[in-house]
Amino acid sequence: MALKTIKFDNKSFDISYDIVNPSCKEDIVFLHGWGSNKQIMKQAFEKFLPNLRHIYIDMPGFGKSSSEYILTTQDYSKIIDEFLKLLNSNTVAIAGHSFGGKVATLLNPKNLILLSTAGILEEKPLDVKLKIKFAKFMNSLGLGGLSKIFRSKDVNTMSENMYATFKNVVDEDFTNYFKNYKKNGMIFWGKDDSATKLASGEKIHQLIQNSSFTSYEGDHYFFLKNAQDISKRVENGIL
Repeated sequence: MALKTIKFDNKSFDISYDIVNPSCKEDIVFLHGWGSNKQIMKQAFEKFLPNLRHIYIDMPGFGKSSSEYILTTQDYSKIIDEFLKLLNSNTVAIAGHSFGGKVATLLNPKNLILLSTAGILEEKPLDVKLKIKFAKFMNSLGLGGLSKIFRSKDVNTMSENMYATFKNVVDEDFTNYFKNYKKNGMIFWGKDDSATKLASGEKIHQLIQNSSFTSYEGDHYFFLKNAQDISKRVENGIL
């Protein structure tokens, strides 16, 4: 593990990262999903894609990368962009899982690899809708603290700045960003994904004009068991 400090918008961020195949001349960057970290991406892909230097990054507020600030997805993309410049990265591809896929899309790489990415608004279950309405009602009464009891366990363990960041990024519609991406897209999805539905992946494939779409048996973390096949397709598909 290595650590570099960057400045963005008069804020300081300590970014934790790992590099695999350090002697390679071209880079593939891996961005994890919300609530995750670089280790899950490294676990999946570090044994593959031997002709590329791998850069695994803990995005600010996750893993061993710091963040004391409330951020947006656009902020994350600018921070990662500055970080890659600091590394003098020759980035030919960026792979993003879930939230990381939105960040990767904003970075507009030559080759965009999306793994069950977020960014398509999906219908929420009724119980979730009711919790959101109740939270808004309690906030309107100045009793926002009571609404915390209805948060999911993973959300409830977040710091306040990361919870505010989560609210900034959770319900974004990235339809136009996907539509406006004009380079080379490779989209991979889990058929049984309940976090980002298969239909969302198919829609992104339709939106990105120059893209391929491959689905696998598995859930939101389908890539852990299918990394070898994904890597072969990436090797053959990179422009």
